[in-house]
Amino acid sequence: MSRSTNQKLKLLYLQRYLLRQSDERHPVSVADMIEELARHDIQAERKSIYDDLEALRSFGMDIVQQRGKQTRYYVGARDFELPELKLLVDSIQSSKFITEKKTLSLIRKVESLASVHDERMLERQVFVRNRVKSMNESVYYNVDEIAGAINADRRIRFRYFEFTVEKERHFRRDGAFYELSPFALMWDDENYYMLAWDEPDGRMKHFRVDKMNRITTVDRERQGKEAFRDTDMSAYAKKVFGMFTGRENSVKLRFARHLAGAVIDRFGKDVMLIRDGEEHFTVTVDVVVSPLFFAWVFGFGAEAEILAPEDVRRQARKAAAEIAGLYGEE
Repeated sequence: MSRSTNQKLKLLYLQRYLLRQSDERHPVSVADMIEELARHDIQAERKSIYDDLEALRSFGMDIVQQRGKQTRYYVGARDFELPELKLLVDSIQSSKFITEKKTLSLIRKVESLASVHDERMLERQVFVRNRVKSMNESVYYNVDEIAGAINADRRIRFRYFEFTVEKERHFRRDGAFYELSPFALMWDDENYYMLAWDEPDGRMKHFRVDKMNRITTVDRERQGKEAFRDTDMSAYAKKVFGMFTGRENSVKLRFARHLAGAVIDRFGKDVMLIRDGEEHFTVTVDVVVSPLFFAWVFGFGAEAEILAPEDVRRQARKAAAEIAGLYGEE
C-alpha cells in the first residue's frame, strides 16, 4: 500500500489505537499516537493530532483528556463496558448449544471490543474445555438459516437426529426430510429450539436446533400463522418442561410454603398461590405432562404433591413405582 493511501487512513488507525490501547488506567500521550501512526507509515504532527482528536469527539467517541505533568488521553464510555462484556463471555461459555470451537471464536471477538488491558481480564474468565457442549458445529449457521426463513416468510426442510449409545447420529423418519413453517427461536434449559407449524399434524412443534441437519429454505409461503398468533410464547415455555412433548393439562399441586420461590421461578409472578393451612399452599397451572414434569415435582420429595386431575395423579404413581422398582424392595 502506498504512503499516500496510508495517510488517508490516519483517523481510522488513530481511532483503533485509542479503542484498543487506552482506558482510564492506561492513558496515552500525543507522542504515543504519533509513534503508533509512524508504524503504519503515516506522518503526523502534534497540531494535526489535536485536530484529529476533536474530529473523533465530533464523531461520537468519548475521548477524555487527563491533565498532569504530561497531558494524556483515553476512551471513556464505550459501546460495551467491561461488566457487560463479562456477561456476554459468561453467557457464551455456559451455552450448551454452542460448540467448543465456536465458543472460543465468539469469545475472541467479544474480547476485541475491550481495550487490550481489559481483554486480559476477560481471558482469565475463559474456562471452556471439558464443559458439556454441542457436538453439532453447524448450529450457528442453522440459527441463521432459520431466522432468514422466518424473515422471508418461507418454509424450511431439514433432517432431525438423535445420538445413539455409540455417539453416532440416528435420523428420525429413516433420514427423510421434514418440511415445516418456522415461526420462532426459543431458548430453554440452555438449548436453542425452533417453534414451527407442522401442517400434516395441524399443530405447533418444537425441535432442538443443534439436532437439525441440512437445513434449506423452501420457496413456499409458511402456514400456521393464525395458530402462531394465538401462541403465548412466555406461557408456552412455562408449560413445557425440558421441551418434552405431551398432552397439556390443568394441574393442581400442593407445596410446602417455603417452596413458593421455586414455584414462582418456574411459572412466573402472575401465578396464583392459595394458602392451604399453615404449612402449605396450592397452585393450579397449565402444563404439558411429561417425564420431566414428574421429575420436577418428585425433586421436592414429600413437600410437593399432585392433587388433580386423577389421571395425572395415576401417571405420577406409575412413574414413581417404575423408578422405585429399579431399586427393588427394602
